[in-house]
Amino acid sequence: TVPFIARYRKEVTGGLDDTLLRTLEVRLNYVRELEARRTTILESIYGQGKLTPELRQEIEAADSKQRLEDLYAPYKPKRRTRAQIAREAGLEPLADAILAQPGCDPAELAEKYLNPQAKINDAKAALDGARDILAERYAEDADLIADVRDYLWRTGLLYSKVVEGKEEEGANFRDWFAFSERLRTLPSHRILALLRGRQQGVLDLRIGLEPDLEAETPHPCVRRIADYLKLNARFELDAAPRERWLGEVCRWTWRVKLLTAFETEFITRLRESAEEEAIRVFAANLKDLLLAAPAGPKAVLGLDPGIRTGVKVCAIDATGKLLDTATIYPFEPRRDREGSLRTLAALAARHKIELVAIGNGTASRETEKLVSELQQRHPELNLTRVMVSEAGASVYSASELAAQEFPDLDVSLRGAVSIARRLQDPLAELVKIEPKAIGVGQYQHDVNQRELARSLDAVIEDCVNAVGVNVNTASAALLSRVSGLNAGLARNIVAFRDETGPFPDRKALLKVPRFGEKAFEQAAGFLRIPDGSNPLDASA
Repeated sequence: TVPFIARYRKEVTGGLDDTLLRTLEVRLNYVRELEARRTTILESIYGQGKLTPELRQEIEAADSKQRLEDLYAPYKPKRRTRAQIAREAGLEPLADAILAQPGCDPAELAEKYLNPQAKINDAKAALDGARDILAERYAEDADLIADVRDYLWRTGLLYSKVVEGKEEEGANFRDWFAFSERLRTLPSHRILALLRGRQQGVLDLRIGLEPDLEAETPHPCVRRIADYLKLNARFELDAAPRERWLGEVCRWTWRVKLLTAFETEFITRLRESAEEEAIRVFAANLKDLLLAAPAGPKAVLGLDPGIRTGVKVCAIDATGKLLDTATIYPFEPRRDREGSLRTLAALAARHKIELVAIGNGTASRETEKLVSELQQRHPELNLTRVMVSEAGASVYSASELAAQEFPDLDVSLRGAVSIARRLQDPLAELVKIEPKAIGVGQYQHDVNQRELARSLDAVIEDCVNAVGVNVNTASAALLSRVSGLNAGLARNIVAFRDETGPFPDRKALLKVPRFGEKAFEQAAGFLRIPDGSNPLDASA
């Protein structure tokens, strides 16, 4: 595992930390996929009998998936295109003849290639077919595509406009009804907002250049295609027929072939980079939340604020065991402020409470004022109040894990227990919740879910192993995140501990069913036994 390699294999990695190792892991997956795709492409072209030594060399030198796909484009099996139909009608020699004869008149040459059976009845139809053939040929030239792509990415903008008739329905997206920004400077949150608007059928997105460049004749990308191919193409109405026809081929290559392909590709590229950034932010926020300083083993009163349904209250002891619960109604509609203060004071006195944890959701400020009043009236209780993030508490309270922990407790009261325990030890409590549900990111339902889960799981694994886990108090949910352990082994450790009592030292872990030498090697350094027989077992 990454935590194990980062800590115990420094001599092999040159001391790389877990963040860099994770980056290498992501890159390794990309390179593996790249190699698999390279093999598939080589086999496909070889099977068609078209693999030349030069092409093989180019494919083997390709260093990105994009370059591989560009080189594969001409050989990719595709459904019948207009160019293919034109080739079947015998028009490829016409296209080659026009290219080979600088002074010719395409219309005259086309007369020789009429084919009524293939519905090529006049010179215009023949020239249209030849144009389709050349446009496809140019649109599959890997180097030309790379050149135009690079230019468009450097200078292009993303334009967004409202779909006609969707103005009212899409009022949330009114900022983007007539919007444009450079592709290279678009921030990730804006890209995700635009893509959500498009997905909901409110926004229309397209790629283009600055308005004054778009208005040029010919379009700068068309000019670039003509220059790159060294075609003697002209775009004026009084140009010679061949030059004008070649100009039309370049325009067709851009408008019909490349522009639509680049729009799809660039929007995908923007989406992927925006998702990557959104996932990175989510992971960083989650790490901050998980590694928040724990209050430690102190008796805590947990308050899950609510207005109409009341404030849920629970008291837990220093080990996190639930002692008592109550529901108070200090706000509308009951406004039983005095009764609420009496209940809180009684609970605090009875269970020797030191800290009050207040969830930061609805009515949290009002609840904090209530606790502040309690502190003023009862200074002898010596209470300290703390605001706690309640992200994901409702998800935990309705989860299977919470039902196993508190089968007889009302769902709404389980949330208060979670809030109290988060103050004692945020990490131990938050690992019980699916990372996505903690909800400290933007657009988390729009991004690649597999990638999000992978990234958040890695954060949790790194946090848990950076801190270490007390093997005699940790829940199965926490133990399952330790390097080398899984959910099954974690359950076995907890069951063994419940049966035989606390582990005296790390070696005793080897008596746990299915806990072998290999798992022990990976896990031992991350498991702690604070008051065991061997003092080193309390350390890393």
